[in-house]
Amino acid sequence: MPNIPELFAKNVFTNTLMRKALPPDAYQALRNTITSGEKLDPAVADTVAEAMKDWAIARGATHYTHWFQPMTGITAEKHDSFIEPDGEDRVIMQFTGRNLIQGEPDASSFPSGGLRATFEARGYTAWDPTSPAFIKENTLCIPTAYYSYGGEVLDKKTPLLRSMEALNKQALRVLRCFGNEAKNVTATVGAEQEYFLIDYAHYNARDDLKITGRTLFGARPPKGQELEDHYFGAIRPRVKAFMAELDEELWKLGILSKTEHNEVAPAQHEIAPIFTTANMACDQNQLMMELIKKIAVRHGMAALLHEKPFAGVNGSGKHNNWSLQTNTGENLLAPGKTPGQNFQFLIFLTAIIKAVDLYADLLRVSVATAGNDLRLGSGEAPPAVMSIFLGTQLTEVLESIAAGKLYDTPKQDSLDGGAAVLPALPRDTSDRNRTSPFAFTGNKFEFRAPGSAQSISCTNMLLNTAVAEVLSQVADRLETAADFTAELNKLIAETYNTHKRVVFNGNCYSGEWRAEAAARGLPNRATTPEALPRYADAKHVELLSRHGVLTQAEIGSRTKVLLENYIKVKRIEAETMLHMARREILPAASAFSAELAQAALQKFELSQAAKHAELFILYEGALCEEISKKTTALYEQLTALEDHLACAANINCTEHAAQFIGTTVAEEMARIRENVDYLESVIAAKAWPYPTYVDLLFRL
Repeated sequence: MPNIPELFAKNVFTNTLMRKALPPDAYQALRNTITSGEKLDPAVADTVAEAMKDWAIARGATHYTHWFQPMTGITAEKHDSFIEPDGEDRVIMQFTGRNLIQGEPDASSFPSGGLRATFEARGYTAWDPTSPAFIKENTLCIPTAYYSYGGEVLDKKTPLLRSMEALNKQALRVLRCFGNEAKNVTATVGAEQEYFLIDYAHYNARDDLKITGRTLFGARPPKGQELEDHYFGAIRPRVKAFMAELDEELWKLGILSKTEHNEVAPAQHEIAPIFTTANMACDQNQLMMELIKKIAVRHGMAALLHEKPFAGVNGSGKHNNWSLQTNTGENLLAPGKTPGQNFQFLIFLTAIIKAVDLYADLLRVSVATAGNDLRLGSGEAPPAVMSIFLGTQLTEVLESIAAGKLYDTPKQDSLDGGAAVLPALPRDTSDRNRTSPFAFTGNKFEFRAPGSAQSISCTNMLLNTAVAEVLSQVADRLETAADFTAELNKLIAETYNTHKRVVFNGNCYSGEWRAEAAARGLPNRATTPEALPRYADAKHVELLSRHGVLTQAEIGSRTKVLLENYIKVKRIEAETMLHMARREILPAASAFSAELAQAALQKFELSQAAKHAELFILYEGALCEEISKKTTALYEQLTALEDHLACAANINCTEHAAQFIGTTVAEEMARIRENVDYLESVIAAKAWPYPTYVDLLFRL
């Protein structure tokens, strides 16, 4: 059993370590940089680098890397050793302030969406002191931003940091109007991570899982999740051992791993950390995904982070719990005991409602991926329509203010279990709503739409910026109000009345809600090709550029990168489907039908004297004929899929190519899957070339 307090953050260059290792003036200068954004003196950077190097070497590190997040959705790192020649015949271990602050990776081989030509290779990584350095294996990892020689942003961290500064600036303006003297406001995030665990041998036997992360074929098993017996069920010993090691490794990296449990689908699980700043939460979630996959292998398993690795059972999301906190620890989204009188809370609440309504398309863009399209709106995840759940009490509070009435806060009642030994429990003022994309859950909003494999950087960058914009409008009015209280009440009422169309407390999975949402005028971008072009809408360009988060060129590049990624993902899936069907499935079906035909012929010859000889070969003959029909149809469908891919390759417009692949190609793939899944259901198990869903989901 590990000593968790001693274990925690042992591989992180923490604030406590910095305070001990640095001279007081150097430590204070670094803290000023972290908390206030002050420029760091190069001499201080040298001092920090030396202390960081000594600590890392003592912990067994031999190399350092600038750890960054390009627009691939995963992290990148180039390792350099600490060694430098001493001028004689030996080496010294050296790490300077310049090594710490700046790195120079190749910028030509990462996605840029046209911002950089291939021959324009110079790029820079810049130290982000707000996210602490850490040791991974034998390497000191320094979280960094990443941009090009011309200053164009090529990563996910830089715009997130900019959005956090914009949000801080505008939130402080609003707080000053209330006489609140907080020095900074930080977006805090806790990202719940869902994933599947399957036996590694079964994973390794399926090309679709290895190449695409999901099963492109697979007949529905006799049992799925319909008994609801896996959710919160007893964790199997093999999985528990994996979770124990995962916790230890996360704790060593200072990641506040808190909750773990079985999820709804068979073989599905979840891990949730405690909140931290949005920037660190994004960094830590990237590390969490990496460790989940790496540690699973050590336990003879494969971790699947894809949003929909299996058809017919729930996919995986990444619930982004978002809130606002001041440097004093005040949660600006905490309603308090009397939310009807907590006007500071109410102004922030209505600002967020307005932001979600005005910039729903941006929030949809932030969760638009090929994998997430398979999950959103399918009765297991929120629909693509952005709406907010507030719960009964907060809705009543806002309705009362909007109507010019006083809200009488009801007394909190309790729940009685009906048995004397059970304690009375205080009843929350509102229920939860797991069908809502953007649900208020006590003192935070839970954005349930992000996909499990996604980086949460874009989601939080766009959410921060949208809220910053509305808060700037709030501050403009409150700062110039002749009667602050009257203007405050008026602003809350106006904002809610104008934007309450986005508030819905019912079942977002229902068809009735989709019809009602359309009647309310809420946008419904059902697929990624529909959603992504909205990124570059004029109002979004104006929003992001005005707050200094992204330029028009950078927005255009991101739109292109995301569309191209969608096209590449779908093309790889289609090519993998062709590969598997032609090399394994068609030959298996053909061989099995030949075996049936041979068996039918032998039985027919033995039963020549019988009056009804055909009855002796009813199974073999009928099934052989059906398989032959299906394999012929499959062969024709595969040819059609190849033709569709050729057509897609000839479409010059990225947007049109994405739409074509998302409709014509995807529809052909669905027909092929239906055919193959039928063949799997009738061909003998020993003749089928791949592990089935029963193997993948239930044999761990």
